[in-house]
Amino acid sequence: MITNYIIVFLISMVPLIELRGAIPVGFGMNLPLVSLYAICILGNMLPVPFIYLFARKVLIWGSDKKIIGKFFKWCLEKGEKGGKKLQEKAGKKGLFLALLLFVGIPLPGTGAWTGTLAASILDMDFKSSILAVMLGVILAGVIMGLASAGLFGAVGAIFAVN
Repeated sequence: MITNYIIVFLISMVPLIELRGAIPVGFGMNLPLVSLYAICILGNMLPVPFIYLFARKVLIWGSDKKIIGKFFKWCLEKGEKGGKKLQEKAGKKGLFLALLLFVGIPLPGTGAWTGTLAASILDMDFKSSILAVMLGVILAGVIMGLASAGLFGAVGAIFAVN
């Protein structure tokens, strides 16, 4: 059982997959909801302070390197694009809520990694960025938990009837 928790914890840390992929996997493993949710939030949030503090600097440094340059430049441009979209839609005052919703609505490319990088690029303060991303991760977890419970409940009901 501990192995399953480690698996979902690690999945939660992976960019682009994050908690949105880990919760359905955990549901498939029949892990208890509360502990699954807590492990996924912890896994998704663990990289966030490091992303905020270092990712932008590392991406800028690596964007002109031979082997890694294209990927680093792509990541930097994705973060800048996401940040600009957030700022255009929300303005300075609504940026906290916009970041929370950007991270919280589970669409491809809108998770904690991209949101934190965007907050870093927009020079949002550290505490507000972390809080908005954490609330967004919690929201995404609730949405994914409900979706997973419905999806797996329906699939289970179909197979139980047969």
